[in-house]
Amino acid sequence: MSCILNPGLYAITDPKLLDENSLFTKVESALKGGCRVLQYRDKPASASQKLERARALKSLCRQYNAQLIINDDLELCLQSEADGVHLGKSDGDILEARKILGPERILGVTCHSDISYAQQCIQLGVDYCAFGRLFASKTKPEAPPCPLSVLKDAAKLSKPIVAIGGITLDNIESLMHTPIYSAAIINGLFSQPDIQATAQKFKTILSKQLTSFNYL
Repeated sequence: MSCILNPGLYAITDPKLLDENSLFTKVESALKGGCRVLQYRDKPASASQKLERARALKSLCRQYNAQLIINDDLELCLQSEADGVHLGKSDGDILEARKILGPERILGVTCHSDISYAQQCIQLGVDYCAFGRLFASKTKPEAPPCPLSVLKDAAKLSKPIVAIGGITLDNIESLMHTPIYSAAIINGLFSQPDIQATAQKFKTILSKQLTSFNYL
């Protein structure tokens, strides 16, 4: 048994954009605008701060029928009762993570542009594969680029495809001819003056995409 990731807008937190004073208000704005998945990513915070914030975010996500994914921390996922974990390509053993999470939690992985790696991860039990960076990224400018053609090739995979890396309202339309299931967005959402309105615009664009590929 595997878990199903919510399709559509997938927001990722960044402590540079969402400090402790704005984290919950900005996240709630994104959720009000139609964010379906929130990944909590907060490298500088202490373990106790992460747990407190993750638990509060889980409660907030539940209010809006959204899923909470924890970045690269299996223990935090379990302690906060989050919906799943996302691992980078070198952030841990996929098979071991699947065993720890059990069948009821989501496991996602970053694949950059590596279709073969994605296939291996799917065999080991991941629930979705993220490909990117697709555009210039302010969060991870050093991340290797992923050609849009890779997203088309990823259509053969048996799990949802998440696009990531520099996605904005100005460039997301160029992804609409690819079979993406979700768009993971950081700066393109949380650095905008009206987060809720921006999320609503992303939701509208992605809803058309999901309908055209029969994901809804």
